[in-house]
Amino acid sequence: MDRELLIEELSGSWEQTRAARDALVERGAEVVAPVLEVLCDEDSPVDWTVSTDVLCRIGEPALAPLAEAVASADSPEVTRRAGWALGRLTVADMAVYVPLLSHPHPDVREDALFAFQRQGEAALEFADQLTLLLADVQRDVRQRAVGVFEAIGTGAVPALRRIRRQRAPGPRLRAGALEALAAIDGPAALDPRDLEALRRLTRIKQSAEAPEAMHLCGWWYAVPISDQSAVLDAFDLGAAQPVTLRTGAAAWNHDHHNWRRVRGHESCARVFVSPVLDGWTLVFGDSSQDTHRIEVAADDCQGEVLERVVRERCAALSRRFGAAQWYGMSCGDGWTAWCIAEDGEVVRYYDAFDAEETDDETDDEQPGHPAEAGYLLPHQDGFPDDAFDGVNLSDSEAFQARYRQVQEELGIPDTCYAADIAARLSVDPGSIGAETPVEGRGVLALTACGRKHGHPAGALPV
Repeated sequence: MDRELLIEELSGSWEQTRAARDALVERGAEVVAPVLEVLCDEDSPVDWTVSTDVLCRIGEPALAPLAEAVASADSPEVTRRAGWALGRLTVADMAVYVPLLSHPHPDVREDALFAFQRQGEAALEFADQLTLLLADVQRDVRQRAVGVFEAIGTGAVPALRRIRRQRAPGPRLRAGALEALAAIDGPAALDPRDLEALRRLTRIKQSAEAPEAMHLCGWWYAVPISDQSAVLDAFDLGAAQPVTLRTGAAAWNHDHHNWRRVRGHESCARVFVSPVLDGWTLVFGDSSQDTHRIEVAADDCQGEVLERVVRERCAALSRRFGAAQWYGMSCGDGWTAWCIAEDGEVVRYYDAFDAEETDDETDDEQPGHPAEAGYLLPHQDGFPDDAFDGVNLSDSEAFQARYRQVQEELGIPDTCYAADIAARLSVDPGSIGAETPVEGRGVLALTACGRKHGHPAGALPV
């Protein structure tokens, strides 16, 4: 087929090229090579989604050419385009993908796995071939294989458990099967022997674990108490299981960022209660009652409900433990907040996204709480209007250089965030390390929702 004519037919919007795409699909295998050539040409005026649509609908005849394109691609963009199409071909029998599972190029193996992942439960019939990829030499391929079994669901549990009980497959495959089981249904998918092995490994790791800085995105409470049972009772938590700090931090981040939330409860099913860190017990995660109250609120008043829930919780905790703090941070949009309560009363609540309402009495000269002294609050701008004139704001290095220059020249304070206030008043989880005093052991505990539905699915590091 003439290349120039093909480009002319496929140049245009999605709607404009619909008839041309349909006609090419009808021609089938004979147009695979020229369409693929256009797809792999990064300078082509044809939108790559138009080319991939043709190849995806042609289906099996495009399988081998696309695999070769992925394996021989000379740029990441070509790899991405060809791989996207390879994993989405319309085929009558998924068995045509099986040979690609042993392809020498890891990107081809990963794209083939994605094709099976899209099939969900229907991919179960290929479980024997798919399990081999759990031991692949490439980590990305192994992770995609875990994703396939997660998509298959509980139907794959018996086959994975059999692998766990066999010696012949080798440790890497058994480890992959364990991760896949956890991805499918969390601890509920593990048999008693694996659960006991996990508890034993946790005890070993806990005995020598040094605290590591946590990635802060979400919210947590801090109370000056070492009585873990009292903390569990105060938050109505149960079924507590000892975990390492690494496991607890990973669970908090996993649950907070679990966008799929298939069963609708994953974000509030469990809570990580830390060991005593420098005299403070930290509670990471959302209780089911608090989360429900916030989520049912209309979008335009969720901030108000969050404040009310946090104030009530902190006041109650401080009546019981003398003091309580709550901190919130978002790694994506700059949100930060904190609440400080003493002897049953909230003495400070600040939310950067609602600062005018929550910070009426705060100004540059009179901080809302002594812990904020010497800082700018996130909603305050201490820079002159012309501070960044002439600076390309998309150039981060140039912007930061001017920022530091003006800050130093004018004596502008640093901006504080929740972690900074926590560091002054209790413990900053993002800065803990080997020198942080630790007492006791951390636990993952279930909320009322978690006790009803179980742990969220997903593998966690130990």
